[in-house]
Amino acid sequence: MKCLLFIVFIGFVFSQSKKHSDYLETIEGSKLQIQMIYLLGGEFQMGSSPKKRGSKNDEHPNHRVFLSPFWIASYETTWEVYELFLNKVNQARKDGRGVVNLNIDGVSSATMPYVNYNQDGFPAINITQYAASQFCKWLTAKTGNYYRLPTEAEWEYACRSGSGDAFSFGDKSNNIDKYAWHKDNSGGVLQKVGLKNPNLYGIYDMHGNAAEWVLDSYDPTAYIERSMIVKNPIVLHKDLYPRVVRGGSYKDSAHMLRSSSRGFSSPSWKKRDPQVPKSLWWHTDAKHVGFRIVRPLQGPDKKHLNKYWVKPKKEY
Repeated sequence: MKCLLFIVFIGFVFSQSKKHSDYLETIEGSKLQIQMIYLLGGEFQMGSSPKKRGSKNDEHPNHRVFLSPFWIASYETTWEVYELFLNKVNQARKDGRGVVNLNIDGVSSATMPYVNYNQDGFPAINITQYAASQFCKWLTAKTGNYYRLPTEAEWEYACRSGSGDAFSFGDKSNNIDKYAWHKDNSGGVLQKVGLKNPNLYGIYDMHGNAAEWVLDSYDPTAYIERSMIVKNPIVLHKDLYPRVVRGGSYKDSAHMLRSSSRGFSSPSWKKRDPQVPKSLWWHTDAKHVGFRIVRPLQGPDKKHLNKYWVKPKKEY
């Protein structure tokens, strides 16, 4: 039986009278920082027109979306940052820091990966959507600031950086080598973050390198019912598969790196997992998938704190 599909809206209250800016999130007990880029939000055109070359049916129609302000990481989450969560290095948190009071020792820690792809400066890969979301929960507990995965709409808005073209840098892929690692220039391997040009918002690797988890479940017809402007949309359904990844990867052709292009997860990503049930934390065959984090300007209240952190779902 097909699971019930529903669309919910993330309703955050914000004030335009207060000025906000980019910042560096320092992770207590380490020398590592995460650069967060402030995006004002507002209205943009999500998806793609059927008239656009290379667009696919699941990107149609392009439609109006309104987003509340948020910060997004300028880089994909790297291994040295993710390992602070993986290894539970220094669980201390400075008193009075941030506004979210969450027990850091109560956040589940990931098991060790099957294969060690861990390299400083490279995106953390082969992790499940749940593992990426648990990192966000841990970082929230560590810093007192509320973090989560981006919605599909937030991700596309950040990627476009004000452009309505196929890519953030224009409609044609002629200049893609300046901005992205893809099938024809990566040598078939993942690259360090930040080696290509950022988009106009100062965000790196939105096109290519590692594809990125977002919160949404994948529904190929999700955009069709959005005849009027929608505010902060997110699509969730109960099944574990498929869920959305964005941006394309170092293994993909240029047209799959377009701002509106949608990818999705598959059980084949765990085909070689020997565990029963399969791991909550790791894939065996998703070396092209990583993530980056966002922080809404106004986070949820205590009652709804867990609503957008992915819940564990056993895979038998």
